[in-house]
Amino acid sequence: MDQEKIKQGVRLLLEGIGEDPSREGLKDTPDRVARMYEEIFGGMEESAGEHLSKVFTADSAGIVLEKDITFYSTCEHHLMPFYGRAHIAYLPRGKVAGLSKLARTVEVYARRLQIQEQMTGQIADAIMEHLQPGGVMVILEAEHMCMTMRGIKKPGSNTVTVAVRGAFADEALQEQVYRMMRL
Repeated sequence: MDQEKIKQGVRLLLEGIGEDPSREGLKDTPDRVARMYEEIFGGMEESAGEHLSKVFTADSAGIVLEKDITFYSTCEHHLMPFYGRAHIAYLPRGKVAGLSKLARTVEVYARRLQIQEQMTGQIADAIMEHLQPGGVMVILEAEHMCMTMRGIKKPGSNTVTVAVRGAFADEALQEQVYRMMRL
């Protein structure tokens, strides 16, 4: 990331909204924002393969479900946060990922300028590519600040997106995942 360009951009933004970037409360803001962006957009320089390459042998062929993985992302349309929970189910074929690796995979894609629909598919595709399971189902539930703070102003509304790959195209298998999520 180019920290200097970010700082310049923040100074211009402050001036653009009528603020004085040299006033006491704002003089360090460009630096703080640049450091924050390095953290919240850290997924730009990461690959899901780094995390999903660490696997364990497992004979189980049943569904593995990791649910309620909290994530925070930034909408590429308004540069505002959206946040929520991810649920990932997959059918292992001889190898499983450590559970933290599924959460790290969510983070890789959440820590980018993003749209929820795309992020859902990216997570599913990464798991299919790197774990080569019989199938995967990814569900994201999120509240978007562009819906809460501006525009329609409807706090509490959630967007749900689902991506299914492989065996999870079967609606009975999808229903089993939904039942497991309610446990």
